[in-house]
Amino acid sequence: MRTVMVRYKVKPDRAVENAELVRAVYDELQRAKPSGLRYATFQLDDGVSFVHIAVETEPEGSPLPQLEAFKEFQKDIRERCEEPPILSELRTIGAFRLFDDESEPARTT
Repeated sequence: MRTVMVRYKVKPDRAVENAELVRAVYDELQRAKPSGLRYATFQLDDGVSFVHIAVETEPEGSPLPQLEAFKEFQKDIRERCEEPPILSELRTIGAFRLFDDESEPARTT
């Protein structure tokens, strides 16, 4: 199992666009229902910082790069950003019911 976190800050005038692109990824994930992935995206209270957390449980890695909506999201990410994406691998020290309900549909707000 691999857990990664990506964080970045978009330009203020691109925050709504970024959120829409993220929602499109979740719409496609909901339709495709790929196995081996638990994924969440958070917008911080400054309105321009985003954090994505992915837990990949299959040895072949994440299915995200194959999704058309994810390709569209990544296409001009550096142009949207004030601070570029930084990927960090996470080591679990402890967790309590984080991403444990597979019956729960993907939530987008």
